[in-house]
Amino acid sequence: MNNTISYKGFLGSVCYCDEDQVLFGKIEGIYDTIMYEGTSVTEIKEMFKEAVNEYIEDCKHFDKPLLKSFKGSFNVRVKPDVHQRAARLATMKGISLNQLVQKAIEREIEAA
Repeated sequence: MNNTISYKGFLGSVCYCDEDQVLFGKIEGIYDTIMYEGTSVTEIKEMFKEAVNEYIEDCKHFDKPLLKSFKGSFNVRVKPDVHQRAARLATMKGISLNQLVQKAIEREIEAA
């Protein structure tokens, strides 16, 4: 199940609240917290698009970056045996563990 929607390069989450019987979400990957909601799939999509458009205009007005910046490094936690096997494979391939992980992530992104 995919609980995301996209528009103009932005990604939005979609969740359901049974208590309020409403769909809701937020724009992901930005510095601000921008929420939207709707009572149907059509409405949540329209509210998301409206939120994105307003956010883009606000960013232009205040000269703010649209998306979060990423520094290119992060910690990955895996089971010790996976770490050992990955390090061994990297050595056998003559590359660093970092290069092995980067290539694996790139393959996943391309496959999506």
